[in-house]
Amino acid sequence: MSDDPTHVQEFFGARAADWDARFPDDGPAYAAAVADLGLRPGDRVLDAGCGTGRALPPLRAAVGRDGVVIGADLTPEMLAVAERAGRGGAGTLVRTDVTRLPLRDGALDAVFGAGLVSHLPEPAGNLRELARVVRPGGRLALFHPIGRAALAARHGRRLTPDDLRAEGNLGPLLAGAGWRLESYADEEDRFLALAVRQG
Repeated sequence: MSDDPTHVQEFFGARAADWDARFPDDGPAYAAAVADLGLRPGDRVLDAGCGTGRALPPLRAAVGRDGVVIGADLTPEMLAVAERAGRGGAGTLVRTDVTRLPLRDGALDAVFGAGLVSHLPEPAGNLRELARVVRPGGRLALFHPIGRAALAARHGRRLTPDDLRAEGNLGPLLAGAGWRLESYADEEDRFLALAVRQG
């Protein structure tokens, strides 16, 4: 799929209505990834490319009543599904492009991005934008509820050496964007890269 924002919007817009039904068992994987992000009560966190908002309830549980949870997505149909599913109550839903966030520098403690990296039009610059809105020492979780090989097989393709999410590619990409890769897991049933915002 193209990473052009219009094509991304069209792709997800056409699939929004039955998105959750297509992946009904992902909830525990989202909750585990949020737990690994290490949020604390009162933290401010962005779910970048939140889709139908499946991460919003565990993010809210992690930061508590006094924390801030923002779900940002480019696709209005996805945000509408999140609202209908009641997930808007767990955070503020914002229709925006995560490559140009309407947030001040250092406004957040963390960013959670599920399935995000492969849809960024300019990964280096876009990850730099996420770093801009996170305070030094803040964290980033790049997550997918299945691993790279399983995802490639689902789409009928093979992994290639230039795969952006390969550890040898992702680490330098993050470093160039102001992040330090802290941990990396690519297993059959999940992908999770955790990074820390450099000062």
